[in-house]
Amino acid sequence: MTVKKIALVAHDRMKKELIEWIKKHQNLLKHHELYATGSTGQAIEKTLNVTVTKMESGPLGGDLQLGVKIVNKEIDILIFFWDPLEAQPHDPDVRALLRIAVVWNLPVACNASTADYLLTSPLFDSDYHPETPDYEAYRNRII
Repeated sequence: MTVKKIALVAHDRMKKELIEWIKKHQNLLKHHELYATGSTGQAIEKTLNVTVTKMESGPLGGDLQLGVKIVNKEIDILIFFWDPLEAQPHDPDVRALLRIAVVWNLPVACNASTADYLLTSPLFDSDYHPETPDYEAYRNRII
């Protein structure tokens, strides 16, 4: 099994759902490197009794810190249970995190069903590395 670097994020109203999902998959998740924003990371550590690399709380820059890790190819999967029914004070950061995950072709799950699909995919246990888009033409464009 290849150790994956998994970022786990949840808005306040979604934390309980994420923790329940983690409990369901704890035997698998405890063998991987876990990253999370502030209080989500604390809840995961308590649930799994494992060490989680914790960023700041989302509104204090934690989402952006995870975004930097994605750009630097330090995260393999993003599981982000965001609240579709409530605006967040840091919505621009949330959008930036989701956007940068798509820019770098990172597997992303925004709900339990999709997260189940990611973890049960045959690719999960392989040395799978998503193709990195070639942005050289974009970087070298003449403005």
